[in-house]
Amino acid sequence: MASDKSTLPLVLVVGATGHTGGSIAHALLDSHNFRVAALIRPASETKPATQALRAAGVEIRLGDITDDLAKLKAHLAGVAIVVSAVVAWTVTEQKDLIRAAKEVGVQRFVPCDFGTPGKRGVRALHDLKLDIREFIQELGVPHTFIDVGWWMQLAVPLPSRSAALDVAKAMTYELHGTGKQSYLLTNREHIGTFVARIIADPRTLNKAVIVWEDEVREEDAHALGERLSGEEAALKAKRRLCADLCDRRTQLSKEQIEAQAAEATALVEKNPTNPLAHATQSWNEYMISIHILGENTLAYAKSLGYLDARELYPDAPKYTFEDFAKEYYALEEPGREYLGL
Repeated sequence: MASDKSTLPLVLVVGATGHTGGSIAHALLDSHNFRVAALIRPASETKPATQALRAAGVEIRLGDITDDLAKLKAHLAGVAIVVSAVVAWTVTEQKDLIRAAKEVGVQRFVPCDFGTPGKRGVRALHDLKLDIREFIQELGVPHTFIDVGWWMQLAVPLPSRSAALDVAKAMTYELHGTGKQSYLLTNREHIGTFVARIIADPRTLNKAVIVWEDEVREEDAHALGERLSGEEAALKAKRRLCADLCDRRTQLSKEQIEAQAAEATALVEKNPTNPLAHATQSWNEYMISIHILGENTLAYAKSLGYLDARELYPDAPKYTFEDFAKEYYALEEPGREYLGL
């Protein structure tokens, strides 16, 4: 068995200790189609997330994307495919890793995208990611660009029993624009499974792929969440109470969302490594893209040239937003994504 595994292509995951990167690393292992390595900063070597990767069978390579070109080429020894899932404020630092990948002959580079599709000039982070895409293409590096529907985990109202802060709960009660714009959704935990199929597929080389599992309207997502939460009346009451106490509408206009995004942008400019400022800026810019401009739809993604993952893999299990919501409200703590706020 070991000799068979040694012939499998080696995938290096960058950012494997994060939510998306971890999902990808474990799904690649579960596919049994790849050997998996992770580029881990030396300071993170003893962290539980790193130990969990090692225990699962991931090869740990100590280094950083800010290392010099010679070291980056060494990190890429034997690597066939690179999948990057770095944190937001290091997106532009992928360039030297891409240069190194070009020099050592990496067969496919997947940069850190994993967001919703859209045009330039709406989301600052998305613009940086588009810059990286152009850099890859100009350099002639074989690639696949992968975007995903909005996380289902962020599309449901938080129940009152969640330990998330009230400000986080208030965010989940808001509707944006009319609330009637449909948008693509993906369970965050399923992203890795799709990535494993996409990077093994010759049809996706030098293409962009959109991963999604359901398409709903925001007002319908909220209504479904409230009903399945088991506290529908309480959530509706909290939504009204929050609007009164916080002096904020629960149905936000384009102008209100833009104002919130501008405030957060100013904070990011003061401190580019402030994760909360980045998250707030990104959240509001996403709301404009998704709910005001309607960019997160299958039709729009296809108009940009994306391949549809559900058309590529019709045998993938059908999974709906309702399936997710039932699982979500059965969790002991449904608001894990918000606990760091």
